[in-house]
Amino acid sequence: MNYGQIKNCDIANGEGVRVTLFVSGCTNHCDQCFQPETWDFSYGKPFTAETEEELLRLLAPDYITGLTLLGGEPFEPQNQRALLPFVRRVRETYPQKDVWAFSGFTWEELHNDGAHPRCEITDDLLALVDVLVDGRFIAALKDISLRFRGSSNQRIIDVPRTLSQGCIVPWKSKS
Repeated sequence: MNYGQIKNCDIANGEGVRVTLFVSGCTNHCDQCFQPETWDFSYGKPFTAETEEELLRLLAPDYITGLTLLGGEPFEPQNQRALLPFVRRVRETYPQKDVWAFSGFTWEELHNDGAHPRCEITDDLLALVDVLVDGRFIAALKDISLRFRGSSNQRIIDVPRTLSQGCIVPWKSKS
């Protein structure tokens, strides 16, 4: 897997102060995507053991609320396979910090056997995520007043509650 950027002290991509990893590769190709260069799976730099160590170091301060996974598309199957061991390390190292993920794929697509993003580890990766912002960006539904999303079709999902209740539970801000 490659990544395009790492942002430290990001306040735009999830609640609180975050470390954000922008992975490379996306097959959604949303019209008016804000980062079309990340569609290319070879864009950016290789995600290496050194990259993981740097991210873990950036996550260490108490003022960092958690990790955000963006793209490109974190839920492209090849990206999931690279992210799963890393996100497990984040959870083991910083159990008090949360994990947000943004995906152009919907919750339903991520759970639908035979759908492009669903693979053998999708459930394992989702189980490590606290908040999922799902759905493709749709330019006709763009709404700059929405918090943490670009278009009104996108949802902010409380993943642990959704998994335990068996239906989509919207995320509610702690603040």
